[in-house]
Amino acid sequence: MSKAKTAVVLGAQWGDEGKGKIVDVLSDNFDVVARYAGGHNAGHTVTISGKKFVLQLIPCGILRQESQAVIGNGVVLDPFALMTEVNTLRCAGLDVWGPADKGAAANFFISNRAHVILPYHRMIELGAENAPGRIKIGTTSRGIGPAYEDKMARRGLRVADLLDKQLLKKHIQNACQEKNTIARALFNGEGVDPREMYEQYAKISDQIAPFVTDTALMLNNAVKAGKSLMFEGAQGTMLDIDHGTYPFVTSSSATSGGASIGTGVPPTAISTVIGVTKAYCTRVGEGPFPSEIHSELGDVIRKKGSEYGAVTGRPRRCGWVDLPLLRYSNMINGTKWLVVTKLDVLDELAEIPIVVGYKIDGKTTEEIPAKDEDYRKIEPIIKTLPGWQVNTFGTSEYENLPKKAQDFLRFVQKQSGAKLGMVSTGPDRNQTIFIDEFAAMLER
Repeated sequence: MSKAKTAVVLGAQWGDEGKGKIVDVLSDNFDVVARYAGGHNAGHTVTISGKKFVLQLIPCGILRQESQAVIGNGVVLDPFALMTEVNTLRCAGLDVWGPADKGAAANFFISNRAHVILPYHRMIELGAENAPGRIKIGTTSRGIGPAYEDKMARRGLRVADLLDKQLLKKHIQNACQEKNTIARALFNGEGVDPREMYEQYAKISDQIAPFVTDTALMLNNAVKAGKSLMFEGAQGTMLDIDHGTYPFVTSSSATSGGASIGTGVPPTAISTVIGVTKAYCTRVGEGPFPSEIHSELGDVIRKKGSEYGAVTGRPRRCGWVDLPLLRYSNMINGTKWLVVTKLDVLDELAEIPIVVGYKIDGKTTEEIPAKDEDYRKIEPIIKTLPGWQVNTFGTSEYENLPKKAQDFLRFVQKQSGAKLGMVSTGPDRNQTIFIDEFAAMLER
């Protein structure tokens, strides 16, 4: 198969759409897979021949030994979580080697400009989340938000700094003085020990050093050399810091625009955007969710779809496909291709409701509200399609889907404004349907 050019794969909802499997399936068509945002709060699950891999930091392309995996500058990195992941993959028999180990044969690279998560980031996040009177965002309490706060305030520690022991020690000493003062004053916290922190991070820095390089230069050189790149998104569009359901969002750019910011590859080098959506919808944590199912049927879908967080294990809230939200996501991202996952989860339903519009204060609207208060006023306009009540699990040919399932997919495609490219009918690689036009695009 010839190589494709460049593509962004991202979530079109609130994350957990099944991007991990889709990136893994598509990785065979790309030379390089680059992660551009988020941290180890994003769990991407891939199942290969019945064996499950949950990747939180390393791009799913690492599971294809012909591909190179890159952590871009837009990611915030917990080096301990990273090395746990590296060692888990190695124990499973997979090669994970950096440029200092294997040179041109390396398959894993970390940006020297990525920011580092430190223990006081977790301390601050836990304290803030549990403080009286604070809006509970429902974070994973892994320090992601405070690490991005330090980045934007220009007081963060980057991977390049982590490898400089003298600079690392100075940074930790200064930062701990500030963060411990904040913790004691606002949260009655005990603070963190800078000496212990330095010893831990100085040691772990030696372990990640072989993977560290200038990934922006590497990726742009790959583009110039005619190699194909896939940008792996984390979370989903509706969790984007600018375009999501603020303030119940993540702290990074989860949209297609974030791919350039988080890797250093210019927008002009990106040829297509692939949006991933479930055949229904889920959300973890707090925040508005217009299509949420409040009956026992939500529990049925959660159980059938195994809707529990890959990282936290938290149960996901379940709802129906939300077409206004999907159209908004496709507009923001410039989505050309739509991938629908977990179609099989709906197999037993006699009827499938779909949100086709919104009413706010009795008025129909196409707009996605900017204010949380307005979002919570939404009355969803529902259209009900007939279910197919036929087992689709594992189906790999579109023609073998029941007609009513095809009708459902055609309706979602038409209303979303993007072309249907793939359908997932199970967790394994081979439980995937490729639409002919999309498959032809990959082979060009």
